Amino acid sequence: MCRTEAKSLPLIDPEHANADGGAIAYAVSSKAHARMTPEHSHARGQLLAATTGVLVLEAEQQHLLVPQGYAIWLPPFIPHALRTSHLFNGWSAYLAPSEKLPAKTQVFPVSGLLREAVLRAASWGVSDQLNTAQERVLAVIVDEVASLPSQDFVLAMPTDRRLVKIASTLLENPGDPRPMQEWATWAGIAPRSMSRHFADETGMSFSDWRQRARLMRALELLAAGTAVTSIALELGYDSLSAFIAMFKRHFGVPPSQFSAGDQ
Repeated sequence: MCRTEAKSLPLIDPEHANADGGAIAYAVSSKAHARMTPEHSHARGQLLAATTGVLVLEAEQQHLLVPQGYAIWLPPFIPHALRTSHLFNGWSAYLAPSEKLPAKTQVFPVSGLLREAVLRAASWGVSDQLNTAQERVLAVIVDEVASLPSQDFVLAMPTDRRLVKIASTLLENPGDPRPMQEWATWAGIAPRSMSRHFADETGMSFSDWRQRARLMRALELLAAGTAVTSIALELGYDSLSAFIAMFKRHFGVPPSQFSAGDQ
């Protein structure tokens, strides 16, 4: 779950996020310190991007991470909570419902075209009417959100209260080395039942889920400027090379590509 921090005011007036006019984009640029926004939803879909730092969200029984250079699309009326790293810098756009936009939450890389189109929309301010040129920019934003490939920065969360207890604790400290049997005893569930329910509820084995939790935390630490060697040690890897190999196997690139300031 999103860790407890001082609550922050929304980046845009909730009235605009819930407006029910035509296909209108409300966009804002944002530069923020670490912030936490409690669970909420709005009538418009939301596009959130990180240009530096990371966003961490909880939505639809999922733990989602948005590294720098990526964005997340949240369809209308999807309850979500979020927090940002202290180095976060990004932008947010609200779009009216459209059949062209994805029906599910997803994370994807920000193309140069999408970034420039949203920044242009941000200069419009809040208006209920768009001219022809603005309508074309909005169409570009919608097309880019609909077509960019989704990325696997997602952890499905279990629903069984005992497994939620385990998963939430591991999200706080993914380097915890306890084997599955100890986790099962701690949570009051038989190891065999834990293994079966974890796979049924998350689509992953416990070991694979924990591995992904570690890698997603690694992205947060890289964005904060933590040294790769320190991250490998904190997350419980046997060696630096083992961490780099696992990171590259999962994300397709070495950890250095996600270091602070690299994108």
